[in-house]
Amino acid sequence: MTLTRRTLLIALVVLIAALAVWAGIAWWKRNYERVDEWVDMPRTGEARTNPLYVLKLALRADGVKAEAMQRLPRGPLALGDRDTVLMLSDPRALSRADSDALLAWVERGGHLLLRTPAPGLLPGNAQVPIFERLELVPLTVPPACTGLDVRGEDPHVEFCGGRRFTALDTAAAPLLRWGDPQGGDVFMRLPHGQGTVDVLAEFDFLTNDKLKDGTHIALTRQLLAPNYRAGTMHLVYAAQMPSFWSTLLRQSWMVWAPLLLALLAWLWRRGQRFGPLLPSVAGERRSLLEHIVASGEHIYRYGYGHLLHEAARNAFLARLRRRDPQAAALTGDTQAAMLAERFGMSTADVRDALSTPIARDHAAFRSRVATLVRMRNLL
Repeated sequence: MTLTRRTLLIALVVLIAALAVWAGIAWWKRNYERVDEWVDMPRTGEARTNPLYVLKLALRADGVKAEAMQRLPRGPLALGDRDTVLMLSDPRALSRADSDALLAWVERGGHLLLRTPAPGLLPGNAQVPIFERLELVPLTVPPACTGLDVRGEDPHVEFCGGRRFTALDTAAAPLLRWGDPQGGDVFMRLPHGQGTVDVLAEFDFLTNDKLKDGTHIALTRQLLAPNYRAGTMHLVYAAQMPSFWSTLLRQSWMVWAPLLLALLAWLWRRGQRFGPLLPSVAGERRSLLEHIVASGEHIYRYGYGHLLHEAARNAFLARLRRRDPQAAALTGDTQAAMLAERFGMSTADVRDALSTPIARDHAAFRSRVATLVRMRNLL
């Protein structure tokens, strides 16, 4: 191929590649367009664990001193006379001593906001000390929604998942009340000394995800009205840490899923297969001594004991020729006498050992072979 043709071929390939790239870019621009998209980042820090975090920021932005805490502060001097305490957690967590201390503080002018116990069956011996002091009774009727309309906002329903309650006849007359006689109340503001106690079916509307609605903002502002800007707002919540196992399941599946598959594959490979129980296949046995013993037993069983005796005698005579050639050269009684003197045996025993036993004479066979083996070992 000449230089000119090679140059033309390279130029053609480059042109085709450029046209392909241009066509791809044109197709992409025709079928796709650049757009902006907002993605909410996962919450971190206090916003992840504190469901009243948005309420705290909103109060501070409005000039109200607000503090959030996971538990109620201890001691009679921890709360100011014009402070407000909003308890998001279940009131059954309050002991009788804490309930008495809180109500004593309310008598001095404090404002306390409580919710009813979570829906569900209440045990027969379940006690809510602070409700007993206020003479309120949680009901076991099924939860029901209550309509809430605010001017300029869409109609809302609230308290759909909360437990309703009612007041005993001996309870103090409420300042405000919201509910119906048949289904129970969802909100009640009770006077207590110089302060007030608000009891609601639930506080779901003032948590982080719900407080952005105008209706919820208006309802929250009305609830906090008695001591608004008069003291500190204490927002008491129970930290809502996400479950370790749910976090591991949802966010770490890229790690545990391959490990789980590898574990299952290993268990499948190492585990027993389904089927009948069978004995293990006997492996090959390579013991030379076992083969010799089995061969000897077979020969003796079929009447060839004289061959075994002859083999033992030949082994003895072979060693005798190496160790004592003079005795090996002798024969007959002379050899038997010389060997008997050397081994300390009787001449008759040596003579019998060197002679072939009668067939099927088991005792004679055993004694003669044993004597030959003993004499061979003494050489």
